[in-house]
Amino acid sequence: MRVRSDVITASGQHIQVKPGMMKSLVFNGDQEIALDDRPIPQAGPGEAVIEVTLTTICGTDVHIVKGEYPVRRGLTLGHEAVGRIHELGSGVSGYEIGERVLVGAITPCGQCNYCLGGNLSQCGGTMGGWKLGNTIDGVQAQYALIPHAQANMAKIPNELTDEQVILLADIASTGFSASESAQVRIGDSVAIFAEGPIGLCATAGARLRGAGQIFAVDSNSVRLEQALRMGAHHAIDISQMDPVEEILLLTGGRGVDVAIEALGRQETFENALRVLRPGGTLSSLGVYSGKLAIPFEPFAAGLGDHKIVTTLCPGGKERMRRLMELVLHSRIDLTPLLTHKFTFDKITEAYALFSEQRDGVLKVAIKVAC
Repeated sequence: MRVRSDVITASGQHIQVKPGMMKSLVFNGDQEIALDDRPIPQAGPGEAVIEVTLTTICGTDVHIVKGEYPVRRGLTLGHEAVGRIHELGSGVSGYEIGERVLVGAITPCGQCNYCLGGNLSQCGGTMGGWKLGNTIDGVQAQYALIPHAQANMAKIPNELTDEQVILLADIASTGFSASESAQVRIGDSVAIFAEGPIGLCATAGARLRGAGQIFAVDSNSVRLEQALRMGAHHAIDISQMDPVEEILLLTGGRGVDVAIEALGRQETFENALRVLRPGGTLSSLGVYSGKLAIPFEPFAAGLGDHKIVTTLCPGGKERMRRLMELVLHSRIDLTPLLTHKFTFDKITEAYALFSEQRDGVLKVAIKVAC
């Protein structure tokens, strides 16, 4: 990944820009990102503009920069943001300028057939709910335009800090959804393959759903330790043992009720399938590239009553409100996942650290405005 920071004109979080302009992190193609000047967006009907106070970097952003997920050149990146309302377009009611809001990574319209049928993430068609930093400019900027604002801005309780809620926008909503989609029941056994930020939230989500035994699978000892703190009972280091053999041993050969794949690779998908009991559910969160094959034997030739479910991060105002309730009442604390902090003028450095997985990084908090 190549980063260019020569457009930065000041140090610290105070970046000098011309009136009516702002700084945005822009994808220029060919693995190049840069902070560039862009006009501050204006809210049209049904839209809002927020002044971004805190954002972070998602693994999907890295996929974009590396050319593994196509977007247009010149796009402002990012889909996780906390901010203050700067402008409200016509038709947006119940909000005031200056209020703090959390915006989900998925911003459904709430009116199309998909939304009305309960598939908010698929708003308008396949993956259509993911607009920010994908089909429209994202939130790694000083200001961001929020579509369908009435349905997508959740007011933040005064008791909660930006840091306490920022990870609800994507990784928590995504991670928790793995157990929700798999309909984890009280006492179920659950295995989570890959304990990155999404997998760690999937671990916490399994605990919230009432899982009995929870198995965390990874090769990173720091992440495995964090998984234990977030609710896992067994930490399985794949550099030391075969995860399939170990899980089958610990379940008395039965296998798990639910296996969650949180990485998006063939080998983790296969291992997740191999530890499933007959009639179990594989809940897939990973973003796959290239061909994904289902092995014959663990799939029982298609006759094992297995289920495979996939989930795109649930979004919308009500989802964000419910997740903030979990934080407000001390059911979850995701702040330990914010292992590194940067000011906005250092965001390209944050990308380098995060994409190279250096220094034990899990997630980075990027302060945009005070």
